[in-house]
Amino acid sequence: METIDISTRSRAEVVDITGQVQEVVARSGVRQGVAFVFSAHTTAGLTVNEHADPDVMEDVLGALERMAPRRGGYAHSEGNSDAHIKASLVGLSVSVPVEGARLVLGTWQGIFFCEFDGPRRRRAMVQVLGSS
Repeated sequence: METIDISTRSRAEVVDITGQVQEVVARSGVRQGVAFVFSAHTTAGLTVNEHADPDVMEDVLGALERMAPRRGGYAHSEGNSDAHIKASLVGLSVSVPVEGARLVLGTWQGIFFCEFDGPRRRRAMVQVLGSS
């Protein structure tokens, strides 16, 4: 298992980590299998979505903000309740097939780390399972 370090600059942002995950896959020696990526945070998540047009992920962030607004009268008093809800909605992990030592993603797909309570230093764990 390897850790990817991520530094976010905004309270809510997405960071394309596709290249970093691919580097882990390449180093793993696995030619066929699956890459499992996990966020070790309760206020950040992971998703696979379009990485060709940055407006797509901006729309995702906007929709999540409408579903769980920052100031929503939450019982949790730390001021980041919305971030916990957004992380739960997005999810904390993704699994991507590996074929020929490469991530198997659609033409427009990328792997995104989703920050909901930044800016912060974050990490994602990548485990590659399969055969060489």
